[in-house]
Amino acid sequence: MTTYITTPIYYVNAEPHLGHAYTTIIADTYSRFRRLCGEDVRFQTGTDEHGDKIAEAAGKEQVSPGEYVDRISALYRKSWPLLDIAPDNFIRTTDAVHIQTVQRVLQQVYDQGDIYFGEYSGLYCKGCERFLTEKELVGGNCPDHQRPPEQITEQNYFFRMSRYQQALIDHIHAHPDFITPERYRNEVLSFLSEPLEDLCISRPTARLTWGIPLPFDSRFVTYVWFDALINYLTGIGYPDGESFEKYWGAAEHVIAKDILKPHAIYWPTMLLAMGLPLYQRLHVHGYWNVGDVKMSKSIGNVVRPAELAAEYGVDTVRYFLLREMSFGLDASFTSAAIVTRKNSDLANDLGNLFSRSLAMLEKYTQGLVPAPGIALEIDETLTQAALQMLSQYHENMERFQFHRALQGVWELISHANKYIVVSEPWTLAKDPAQQPRLSAVLYNLVECLRLLALVLRPVMPQTSAKMAAGLGLENDDPRISHFPQGAHWGLSTAGTRLQKTEAIFPRVDNPEKEQSAAGKSVAVSAKQSAPAKEKKKAKVESVEIGVIDFFHFQQVDLRVAEVVAAERIVKSDRLLKLTVKAPEERTIVAGIAQYYTPEEVVGRLVLIVANLKPVELMGVQSQGMVLAASTMVDGKKRLVLTTVSGQVVAGSKVA
Repeated sequence: MTTYITTPIYYVNAEPHLGHAYTTIIADTYSRFRRLCGEDVRFQTGTDEHGDKIAEAAGKEQVSPGEYVDRISALYRKSWPLLDIAPDNFIRTTDAVHIQTVQRVLQQVYDQGDIYFGEYSGLYCKGCERFLTEKELVGGNCPDHQRPPEQITEQNYFFRMSRYQQALIDHIHAHPDFITPERYRNEVLSFLSEPLEDLCISRPTARLTWGIPLPFDSRFVTYVWFDALINYLTGIGYPDGESFEKYWGAAEHVIAKDILKPHAIYWPTMLLAMGLPLYQRLHVHGYWNVGDVKMSKSIGNVVRPAELAAEYGVDTVRYFLLREMSFGLDASFTSAAIVTRKNSDLANDLGNLFSRSLAMLEKYTQGLVPAPGIALEIDETLTQAALQMLSQYHENMERFQFHRALQGVWELISHANKYIVVSEPWTLAKDPAQQPRLSAVLYNLVECLRLLALVLRPVMPQTSAKMAAGLGLENDDPRISHFPQGAHWGLSTAGTRLQKTEAIFPRVDNPEKEQSAAGKSVAVSAKQSAPAKEKKKAKVESVEIGVIDFFHFQQVDLRVAEVVAAERIVKSDRLLKLTVKAPEERTIVAGIAQYYTPEEVVGRLVLIVANLKPVELMGVQSQGMVLAASTMVDGKKRLVLTTVSGQVVAGSKVA
């Protein structure tokens, strides 16, 4: 099987930031996962180097556009190795071969009558470098750039995009996974429910010369999106290259939600006009906010990926980004959150399991892998947990649910750490008669570590390699480098010499103190779930219950939501991080950890306030509130989740 995974080519009007890093780490991780599964993979990224904003940015620096794009493109190319990102191809839209391919496509589409000359008057956003419709504006402004577009009237060439509208609609309905997650598929179908306007695909040289000239009219250059999207073909040798025949049928694109329309509408209609099959899947992720504010160079809160890697380590950054964001939703970055993940998940959980397991093996078996012994019930439970993790990991990685895949991996790590505590190898070592049991326990720990090295290979390549070395395995050993061969229990070889290694994740100090007020806005009001402080009780007075009219009630968006994942929030005994589907996935922080375990809430249908303003709690952005009733059980206060009876579709509105 083959896989062709791409990032968008990044616009070089600014230097690489966290959003670019996340998209590229996603694609890199997916490419490594597919290679782990034994597939032939092509991974492409690059830079988009034409258009108004490039010419403007170069003018501000008083250099030519060519000099400017060379400098910024080089910054992208140099950034990716710092994050262990290894693309097979880095493409630039100023490459001669790309220019030739774009002009060839333009000529073909023009010759068949799908490009025509006309006059257009519309609302042009310079930031987006495209015309916007009235429907797309928010308060008269571009929703992405927060300023009004400019009314422009000019003669240009147009692509008959409307001719292919119905064919695209039919394709989306016939291929449910064409655009994921589902919320973005629904957004595209909503947009396509109204007639498409044809796409302006040129700019007159009277106002822009930095672009690819139209092959049939030198007075115009190509619109930047019509130019940029074709990179996905250029990079694999379209039209007659061997790589094109090999990879295009397996193409998958990863993008952020701000460029959904060009990739989900412009690009497929272009491909239909060219007579080419459409790509397989479009994967759309949300924004990274800094705190609760959208990252923006204009307000100076841009996070640089190279600085993060230098500060926290490459694998910490990769793990944090993949674990923290539910793919498709927005997520929040803070220094405190990444430090908490490193100290808790990586140092305390994974690092501690690895270090103490190898230390016990060195002490009790002279650094050799012992022979497996007779399995007791506790061993079988550990084995089944590992096999279940492997199955769920594969499924979630395929579905771009990286946070869920890693959550499952960490559940096994937690299980293995508890296995050590319950089995007490140090006690077994004191009794010669228990030597076979000690060997069995230590062998099972070796197997857990081997399987962890296997599944962490796409996510944290350096950590996986260190773990493999500590286990006495070469990094290309199929037991940790090939999922179909390695994803089985019992493959470690007795007598293998282990190697001493340094701690894989030393702890770091947290640079930010937790906000004492964090719990005040917790879903399932933290006021309800917080333990009472030792304060003088205030006299409770009778108050009149306020009433609201029906209009105000209608402003509250109550919906049925299905809890699809849950985990405890580090350093909080009250909070659970819930992933709910209503019908799109979102993250909600709920103050119910004292009353429910994560396992108890997964699969439940609950009621949520869906339009509550997002708030950051303990480093996690909560996008709503779960409703619960406060009651007394056996004389103690308890929160009980509010739910519905019968089968109700997740996302159903409560009226």
